[in-house]
Amino acid sequence: MNQLNLQRKWLIPICLICSILILSSCGKASNETKSSANASNNENKLTHKLTIMLDWYPNAVHSFLYAAEQNGYFKDEGLDVEIQMPADSNDALKLVAANQIDLAFSYQPQVLMARSENIPVRSIAAIVRHPLNHLMVPQAGNIQSPKDLTGKQIGYSSIPLYEAMIRTMIQNDGGDPNTSKLIDVGFDLIPAIATGQVDAIMGGFINHEQLILEKEGHPIHSFNPTDFGVPDYYELVLVASDQGVQNSESYFKKFLNAIAKGQQFVQENPEKALDSLLAHEDASSPLDKQIEEQSLEILLPLMNAGDQDFGYQAPASWEKVRQWLSDNDLLSTDIKAEDAFINL
Repeated sequence: MNQLNLQRKWLIPICLICSILILSSCGKASNETKSSANASNNENKLTHKLTIMLDWYPNAVHSFLYAAEQNGYFKDEGLDVEIQMPADSNDALKLVAANQIDLAFSYQPQVLMARSENIPVRSIAAIVRHPLNHLMVPQAGNIQSPKDLTGKQIGYSSIPLYEAMIRTMIQNDGGDPNTSKLIDVGFDLIPAIATGQVDAIMGGFINHEQLILEKEGHPIHSFNPTDFGVPDYYELVLVASDQGVQNSESYFKKFLNAIAKGQQFVQENPEKALDSLLAHEDASSPLDKQIEEQSLEILLPLMNAGDQDFGYQAPASWEKVRQWLSDNDLLSTDIKAEDAFINL
């Protein structure tokens, strides 16, 4: 009996030790599960959603966006980016001004004109650094320069900016813009010039309308507006509202970091980038792969900021464009160029 009692005395502490170890192990596992859940929740909380609206349907100029999304560059910056298409090409600027979306694509002159109307928007990055909108004429015609359009018919999209560009180019080249007839053809720029309805068009892009016309058997000669008195402006810029810049500057910086990586990927892997773009084409606006390939070849050098970071904006550019718009009565009120943009 003494021996049995001795064994029982030893057995009780051993059982207690085992119970403690088991409970400790369970507690540790429970804590690890909670820590894992907390980490997951924290990760979700750290992901910040941004909405961006395109200027048009997805095309080659937006390749860097889809590259950033596809390769996880937004996610790496802690961002959840929603890319939206506008119902109307004029919607993007209005919606970002109203803080209904965070970011939008627009155009440098439009940003300045908007600010002159007390619309609180500003550019945070220059995407395409030079005009894509060129004055276009049939290659087989007898128009060799803008001055030859004196007394001719020019189709355009009823945009005052385009009227000013036409006048500037013809006058700078030694012609008389007052004798030229401007015809509003809406968005039918391609059929207007292809059928000979007009002698020239303004509003067509060298990376889109010109490529389509040439593919359809209508070779085009285009005149760069910067060669004929129009300042070298940023064709595409990334826009936020004043309030957005104030409240979300850190997130916008992360966004810019991600799209810079996206643009680098596009430069180094144009075919893969286009494949990603084509996977996101809008059903109502299908893409022509050949056109988009040619478009990207045109775009890449025009998006290159050289020694500066992708998206950098030169103050001198904004002032020159502001002055030209003012000279052409396109600004409703006097504004400062530095208020229309910011380099984050």
